[in-house]
Amino acid sequence: MRSKAESLYLRVFRFFIKFMQNKTFKKRYTGKFRGRSFNRRKSKFSGNKIDVSKFVQTSKCALEEDPYVPTHKFVDFKIEESLKKNIVKKGYQEPTPIQDKVIPLILEGRDVVGIANTGTGKTAAFLIPIINKVILKKSRTIIIVPTRELALQIEKELNDFTYGLRIFSVICIGGTSMGKQFSNLRRSHNFVIGTPGRIKDLVQRKSINMSTFDTIILDEADRMLDMGFIEDIKYLIELMPERKQALCFSATIPQEIEQLIKRFLKEPIKISVKTQESSVNVNQDVVRIGREDKLDILCRLLSKDSFHKVLIFGKTKYGVEKLSKELLKKGFKAESIHGNKTQAKRQKSLSLFKRNQINILVATDVAARGLDIDDISHVINYDLPATYDDYVHRIGRTGRGKKKGEAITFIQ
Repeated sequence: MRSKAESLYLRVFRFFIKFMQNKTFKKRYTGKFRGRSFNRRKSKFSGNKIDVSKFVQTSKCALEEDPYVPTHKFVDFKIEESLKKNIVKKGYQEPTPIQDKVIPLILEGRDVVGIANTGTGKTAAFLIPIINKVILKKSRTIIIVPTRELALQIEKELNDFTYGLRIFSVICIGGTSMGKQFSNLRRSHNFVIGTPGRIKDLVQRKSINMSTFDTIILDEADRMLDMGFIEDIKYLIELMPERKQALCFSATIPQEIEQLIKRFLKEPIKISVKTQESSVNVNQDVVRIGREDKLDILCRLLSKDSFHKVLIFGKTKYGVEKLSKELLKKGFKAESIHGNKTQAKRQKSLSLFKRNQINILVATDVAARGLDIDDISHVINYDLPATYDDYVHRIGRTGRGKKKGEAITFIQ
């Protein structure tokens, strides 16, 4: 004999089965579930045809370029002595080309567009003259960047240059406490450094007043365009005073960035010091997977002595996290950075990688943008990039300066 509860359960179950088989239900609901909730959104990576022959290239012996002879030394710039002392402490002697050409213009108060690759010293190129401006005029500056990591790197460099000068900054990025940012913004500060989305959020919450800033710096503007931040940037600049100094730094100037420059910068001077393509010093090759296990191939590569500092790219946050855990299980010193990690955990992973306490970092494209890490021996594209531009950006993490690097792309 069934209990009343069991009988009731059976009746409910039978009703549910009949309901699921009902044509009206199928027509009205299952399509919604199939298209929206249960199936993943079609990946932006699907259907992309990238010519894999572009992934095979021997590094060229970089043409011996005549060494750049700067027209200034840091002691020659018309900047405060207290700032010069901090520049010397950082070990800076002669400016890089972008610094040599841009610093005098910014000191004059001009709007500037700097076209330069990552790793050319552009952060110091805009920080040094703007810090001097803050010392002399107590001005306020907002720096907008595409990623949290780049914001933190700029803040660190700013802190080095302003040591002992009582100049303060607030970092405004996602993945960290909003409450702490509210509190920091209420204190006296000269710089706000952040990502477009978080800054816009804080503006709309009345914690940031854009009209109080007289200087704006857009760093890696082309990457912010790629990430869909262009409308947020326009919104923020429109809230600023008419009289302001605007600086824009970018590796490339796409049409939309050109339009932004024409709209918001006044008679800007363009300085281009783009060096040779970052891929020139990188040996590029592919590994065909075939029927062999992809992870096994990766582990064999990572076991080689020459793979001493490796950046691995995956296309999804879940995949990146899973891969890093698999590598840990197999005895490799690996960490991951991606958007699902808290900012504190991302910073910890980056710090371990920079200090060589781990030698493998697995990352998504977005999380790795703006990173400036020395001595990466290999970049491995475990998953194909979405576009060839993304590929170039990935492999540009190795082969910096005159050093040689290696890039390996896994293909089927």
